Amino acid sequence: MIIGVPREIKEQEHRVGLVPATASTLTRRGHTVLVQKNAGVGSGFADEAYVAVGAKIIDTAEGLFRQAEMIVKVKEPLQAEYGLLRKGQILFTYLHLAASKPLTEALLKSGVTGVAYETIQVGNKLPLLEPMSEIAGRMSVVMGAYYLAKHNGGNGVLLGGVPGVLPGKVVVIGGGTSGVNAARMALGLKADVTILEVDGERMRFLDLTMPNLKTLYSNEANLTELLPSTDLLIGAVLVPGAKAPKLITRAMLKKMRPGSVLVDIAIDQGGCAETSRATTHHDPIYVEESVTHYCVANMPGAYARTSTQALSNATARYVELLADLGLEGACKKQPALTGGINTRDGKVTYAAVAEAHGLKYEAPF
Repeated sequence: MIIGVPREIKEQEHRVGLVPATASTLTRRGHTVLVQKNAGVGSGFADEAYVAVGAKIIDTAEGLFRQAEMIVKVKEPLQAEYGLLRKGQILFTYLHLAASKPLTEALLKSGVTGVAYETIQVGNKLPLLEPMSEIAGRMSVVMGAYYLAKHNGGNGVLLGGVPGVLPGKVVVIGGGTSGVNAARMALGLKADVTILEVDGERMRFLDLTMPNLKTLYSNEANLTELLPSTDLLIGAVLVPGAKAPKLITRAMLKKMRPGSVLVDIAIDQGGCAETSRATTHHDPIYVEESVTHYCVANMPGAYARTSTQALSNATARYVELLADLGLEGACKKQPALTGGINTRDGKVTYAAVAEAHGLKYEAPF
């Protein structure tokens, strides 16, 4: 198979879809790997590193998309890339289609087979989303603490406090991978941390594994009660493949102290706050109701080297399966891959995406 790795064009996105080690495995198996010029530079992988393992460097995205049978990316295609996609081609990347009808329509028009990292589910786990959720969760506390500083418009609270001064209060909505990693980081700073969660068994697990963590059943009443004393609010809610529920209303935000911070990790799926809108690393924050909002849609891109390596660790075996066996063969060998197919031959093949946009769902096979 001919596998293409384009350079990401999303603003401030420095990750790359394949590391040289995975390219090496693919070329040794007889596949052709095409890498767009300088695609890996932002993650610390020079073109020479790909050439050394048998990959070929392609100057333009147009040339790469034209030749490649499978495109391996990190982020969803942007408008400039829509016209490069074609029927019969596999697009393997994060898609987050439920949050974008224009992108969904573009994939349907092209006929491309869109396989989304974030909807491949093995048991109760999302193995290709978890590495980025871990990074985003840890980042959320780093960024939140930074914007709590007074000179950054924050309320001037140091999350860890000092002897004689109480620590700042962190509230995390959602006890999944990103929420747990946010809580771990905040606890490491000695903050006062509460996770809101609806799964009783999950709360018991968190209670046993993180003794200093407070757990609380997630509902509007409990969240509303916490907000007046919350310094950092982290939205870490995930419904696989679907739009994030709007759990934080504007009225609720008004209860927070001026200079408090909201980090919405769920912004890739539309955000879990009524006031959330996607931002970039170049212009990461805005203020609504006197609360600083950090809603960067590709948070892990800030730490491109770590993120690329973590993502490649998770995606490599799926890329190899698709390359070796093709779509149908790979799905038979690893049935979880079928859940990743969001579009195929102009049809929506993932139920949550169809529901989000009022489109007809059809099975991928």
